[in-house]
Amino acid sequence: MAQDMTYARYLALDELLSAQKPLSDRHDELLFIVIHQTKELWLKEILHEVALAMKLIAGGDVEPAYKALARVSRIQTVMTLSWDVLATMTPADYLSFRDDLGTSSGFQSHQFRALEYLLGLKDQSFLKFHTERPEALAMLKAALESPSLYDVAIAQLPRHGLTVPDSALHRDFSQTYVPSPEVEAAWLEVYRDPKRYWELYQLAEKLVDLDDALVTWRHKHVLTVERIIGGRPGTGGTDGVGYLASTLRRRAFPELWSLRTKL
Repeated sequence: MAQDMTYARYLALDELLSAQKPLSDRHDELLFIVIHQTKELWLKEILHEVALAMKLIAGGDVEPAYKALARVSRIQTVMTLSWDVLATMTPADYLSFRDDLGTSSGFQSHQFRALEYLLGLKDQSFLKFHTERPEALAMLKAALESPSLYDVAIAQLPRHGLTVPDSALHRDFSQTYVPSPEVEAAWLEVYRDPKRYWELYQLAEKLVDLDDALVTWRHKHVLTVERIIGGRPGTGGTDGVGYLASTLRRRAFPELWSLRTKL
């Protein structure tokens, strides 16, 4: 009953606080675990909010989706700041327990990949890292094969009298979105007459907030990894800083960036 509920029971604190299981006796490993577990909790909330925003936008309720998208941007800011905490770990601190991590890596986070898929950054090659986790794999496949947040946003353009090619509205959603001059032109109309298309204009800016925050998070990730391990390969077999730096060029909503040059 509600009157018997306690803070610890409601938050499942016994389970939550017992989930940190360092594999070494090194002091800094606990920080490493807490940072990454916290990131996964925030990703869970982000996915929850993005799913709501997509449902609202797809149903034509664009303005109510602003709150969910704004909340995601705020969470992204918190996640970016967490790199500053991790950066208090020196190279010697990290190397003292790094071997215990084996081949585990944040590269293998299924929630982060699901977020990328929901934002439209589709890449089927990441599925192979989750073949031993059926639920995670099913979640990723669903996100991969479904319309992205950008797809549902683009679908709103014709509802406001703007011209969008059928190839952008009815495509293989499991494939990477290819920027379209016609889609850019439609968004350009929105930005040239924000008063007329205020609902779409605000939606577009909320999407840019997300993209901006994601790139900022990636950039801080690159700096933190470089500060701690330099140019060493990543634990998951990636190129480490080299791979992370290559992700800085990705944009989930490309036309919302390119149109700015033509305003």
